[in-house]
Amino acid sequence: MVVPFAIGPDQKLLSQIGPAILWIGALLASLLGLDRIFGADAEDGSLDLLSLAQLPLEIIAFAKALAHWLATGLPLVIATPLLGLLLGVEMKALGAVALMLLIGTPAIAFLGSIGAGLAASLPRSGLLIAVLIVPFTIPVLIFGTAASADGALFGTAFKLLCALALFSFVIGPVAAAAALRIGRGT
Repeated sequence: MVVPFAIGPDQKLLSQIGPAILWIGALLASLLGLDRIFGADAEDGSLDLLSLAQLPLEIIAFAKALAHWLATGLPLVIATPLLGLLLGVEMKALGAVALMLLIGTPAIAFLGSIGAGLAASLPRSGLLIAVLIVPFTIPVLIFGTAASADGALFGTAFKLLCALALFSFVIGPVAAAAALRIGRGT
């Protein structure tokens, strides 16, 4: 929300870059809690118990990534209309931005679970997770911003964003579980 102070009161410029600012905010909000997805469980030993459970580690990783999205991504999606108005996003574009964030923020959370799994056994790994994950989230940001600003709700950018989200739903938990197994040495 400090961007309007930095660039000035140009309403036209704010309405053009508003969706991109919301996407960057979503990425940064998601990055804040990634180290806690598996980090707290690794510290107190419950990750070892979870890995010994009857439930596959992939399902546990899926549930933890989903919980992370519910705590970080969903509140931002709900607040998008208010935040968009503060940034000067046009009323007709607010729905598209909220829909794209609803589709794209889970992709960021599930991709982030991979980095969280890789860094679960490392102390103070927050910056490492960000360095590992941000390059993989760039396509989500590109297609999400393009679909938000496009106006054509079901265009190519929208379809690619949906494909990235579905891809991350499948790959995220599997890769996070594999990273957790590697970190534990099993």
